[in-house]
Amino acid sequence: MKLSEKEDAATSGQPCKNSVELNSRAGCGAGARAVLSGEPEANMDQETVGNVVLLAIVTLISVVQNGFFAHKVEHESRTQNGRSFQRTGTLAFERVYTANQNCVDAYPTFLAVLWTAGLLCSQVPAAFAGLMYLFVRQKYFVGYLGERTQSTPGYIFGKRIILFLFLMSLAGIFNYYLILFFGSDFENYIKTITTTISPLLLIP
Repeated sequence: MKLSEKEDAATSGQPCKNSVELNSRAGCGAGARAVLSGEPEANMDQETVGNVVLLAIVTLISVVQNGFFAHKVEHESRTQNGRSFQRTGTLAFERVYTANQNCVDAYPTFLAVLWTAGLLCSQVPAAFAGLMYLFVRQKYFVGYLGERTQSTPGYIFGKRIILFLFLMSLAGIFNYYLILFFGSDFENYIKTITTTISPLLLIP
């Protein structure tokens, strides 16, 4: 009787043990396939890139524009002073150098409000405003090479765009703390408002 009971227990316990092993192997296999395929990570990375790609495009365009401004300064310097680069020269060089320096001084502020507004509030209106700012900055630079009064509209327009991006940044921060402390999310309303207002930046 004892021998048969042991055999019955062994045979009855064996399927359970085998099933546990099979389940564990299946789980490990599924996990391994998920890790090897990298689908969740890939999807997350793609979503992250999608949230910042427009901001990155505007930033790269601004880098190209900075290079253009620097090239104009170098070209004007070499035209007036030969091959050497000097910070003093004719009136034309002083204008192009000052215009470039003014754009460089405002550049960190532009990048800060552009990325803060795009990340915390809404990417599309922020990127649109960023493109408008680069257009206005180009107009300011070219206008400064002529008469300084021609650069005034670009300067005023640029300040308006910076203010818009700054207000977007504040709205994003304000909405974050509303969610954190009160559980109220106004993100959709803020995105709707900023998307509606951003085309108004085209008005001189």
